[in-house]
Amino acid sequence: MMEGSGDEREMDKVRDGRVVSIAFVLRNAQGDILDKTLPEAPLRYLHGRENIVRGLEARLAGLCVGDHLETVVPPEEGYGLRDGEPQAVPRAAFPAEAMLQPGVGFVARSEDGKPFPLWIVAVDDETVMVDANHPLSGQSLHFSVDVVAVRDATADELQDGRPHSGCQACMP
Repeated sequence: MMEGSGDEREMDKVRDGRVVSIAFVLRNAQGDILDKTLPEAPLRYLHGRENIVRGLEARLAGLCVGDHLETVVPPEEGYGLRDGEPQAVPRAAFPAEAMLQPGVGFVARSEDGKPFPLWIVAVDDETVMVDANHPLSGQSLHFSVDVVAVRDATADELQDGRPHSGCQACMP
């Protein structure tokens, strides 16, 4: 081991309060690609702030730039187990200009004004079927991840709880 290499590796380590750039491929249990990044456009997130699914974030902790991770995140550590069934909502309850197609997500409000996410699962002339379950709930998530860059978060990023874009000094 070269002198100082431990310190250099520590600077590249994934830990809370650091902005991490990852290139990834997400597959389902059948091997179908559900999501991926392009190598030249990695996903950036603020580690320790739940910007990505909990199970993946936990498995990335302690890795360093250049490390590769193959992991399976169970539903309980990903998008959760399915809870409840889709519900029918009259199509007239939506604005005329709303994009109503399966897979589209939106935020609704409860009777007491609290926001909650919903996803459209089916649409016909009369009704829109919506589901409070994330489309990937109940599924194991198969990740192939490369740690591309790691840097300390700025004070503003720490305050906001997410990485900022456009900051040239912040780019990995």
